[in-house]
Amino acid sequence: MSKRDYYEVLGINRDSSEDEIKKAYRRLAMKYHPDRNPDSPKAEEHFKEAKEAYEILSDPRKRAAYDQHGHAGVDASMGGGGQGFADAFGDIFGDLFGGRGAQANVYRGADLRYNLEISLEQAARGTETKIRIPTMDACGTCHGNGAKPGTSPTTCPTCNGHGQVRMQQGFFSIQQTCPKCHGSGKFISSPCNTCGGSGRVKHHKTLSVKIPAGVDEGDRIRLSGEGESGINSGPPGDLYVVIHLTPHSVFQRDHNDLHCEMPISFTTAALGGEIEIPTLEGHAKIRIPAETQSGKIFRLRGKGIKGVRSNNPGDLLCHVVVETPVKLTPRQKELLQELEAINQEDGSRHSPRAKSWMDKVREFFAE
Repeated sequence: MSKRDYYEVLGINRDSSEDEIKKAYRRLAMKYHPDRNPDSPKAEEHFKEAKEAYEILSDPRKRAAYDQHGHAGVDASMGGGGQGFADAFGDIFGDLFGGRGAQANVYRGADLRYNLEISLEQAARGTETKIRIPTMDACGTCHGNGAKPGTSPTTCPTCNGHGQVRMQQGFFSIQQTCPKCHGSGKFISSPCNTCGGSGRVKHHKTLSVKIPAGVDEGDRIRLSGEGESGINSGPPGDLYVVIHLTPHSVFQRDHNDLHCEMPISFTTAALGGEIEIPTLEGHAKIRIPAETQSGKIFRLRGKGIKGVRSNNPGDLLCHVVVETPVKLTPRQKELLQELEAINQEDGSRHSPRAKSWMDKVREFFAE
């Protein structure tokens, strides 16, 4: 398979500067690095392809040969002179992670997640609440340097404070994190008793969280910089507050719509009438037409919830359920038996759904 043009691989023009070449490779190396894509063979291929392109175009001599003769002009020079793979890799990733030296192991603090339960009313109207979270922060005893009070960290004798050591393996020179100081460039002979030399301790802090009106189940609120503190003076992470709605006794939420179930009497369903239903703002009345069947849905426009990213509120959908009378008196039973007798005289007229269903049953068994 023929090789792609190196400029095309990096996504740059032929007159791009050295800085633009470096930035393009940095972006691709971060995107396709094998450590970030352990299960993707294609990512590894893209990474090697970008590395090869950068190795040629970052070297003025090789770039000039490539510009004049293409791949044929650099194939013979790939193995010697110029910048090797290890140096190219070290230059790029040294810049990405703070440069070489003691800053190579400066890390951003971890992000934290907090699950917050709120009521449906709080979600609809918005609220403000306080939460208490565990976090890692700078040790107050050693002020974050990890050394016992009265002592100080010293320069690491293995890497001389650089945080990295260079290993020579034949033709290649490989730079790696110092095994003694783990990249900090400092050595602690007397660790702090409070934090054990890590420079961080676990504690709890209380934060105020503003919940915007209209939040829904699973929505996240980001509190920037409220996560764990960074390592070696790195920036803190963020705190993500994840919203969970507690079950409501009356309403069920479906995005911006609300659903509720309203029982009505047999008489109201048959003769019609007016009933009062609850809403989040109070009460509303709906008229039940005569001969309403169980399961009928009545929609009240705009009585739902206005979502965080919505311009208009949703609807309230009221599901009517005809309630069968219980604990009947003798007189009630007598009246119902009389009603049933009348219905039986002309069942197709008074109970059309039952008549249709029975006809289907008969057809089924007649087959």
